[in-house]
Amino acid sequence: MHAILRATDVELFYGSQRALCGVDFTLGAGEVCAITGSSGSGKSSLLYCLAGVLAPTRGEILLDGVPLHSLDDDELSTVRRERFGFVFQYGELLPELTVEENAALPLRLAGRRKTKALEVAGEVLGRLGLAELRQRRTSQISGGQSQRVAVARALVHRPDVIFADEPTGALDSANAEAVLEEFLTLARSQGTAVVMVTHDASVAARADSQYMMADGSLARRAAV
Repeated sequence: MHAILRATDVELFYGSQRALCGVDFTLGAGEVCAITGSSGSGKSSLLYCLAGVLAPTRGEILLDGVPLHSLDDDELSTVRRERFGFVFQYGELLPELTVEENAALPLRLAGRRKTKALEVAGEVLGRLGLAELRQRRTSQISGGQSQRVAVARALVHRPDVIFADEPTGALDSANAEAVLEEFLTLARSQGTAVVMVTHDASVAARADSQYMMADGSLARRAAV
């Protein structure tokens, strides 16, 4: 399997505190990976290093063999905008936009015309059962629906990798299961790789590979 993303000997310090300790990690194209661990173990720090949001203190992150640290700010912003997608625990939707405008945002930022961007966003929203909510404001929809919109926004531009930080952590169990199923089905159908940070073992069990973080160190779990 082609490695889309690779971390080699990554360390991260916040001042004198070490958050990541010699982390090695490989993500295959189209692979769904889950990273579990207790609060403060370093899993979110690793996620943001892999996504180019944080720069590691030592080591390197490679995207298709290209070190992220070799990119200037504009190039790195383009990578995050066009090749990466993000799903956060609380959706982080923009309240001044409608459901379809939120979902279309990555396409609009990439320069797609509004009519075409909304058309593509509508197709993805339809696959998530949200077609009838396209014109609503985010204040008019439920938590489960909001997270589906966040999933649509992450998938709409067909990124190479989606980074998901506790993507179902704010939902009840029924909504969490439904959203996770729809998210992973869509991601796999379009060949998008996923890195999920989660504390939930049942969420991690849906991944192709699992890693455990403890005290800034990462270890791959053996396949069951």
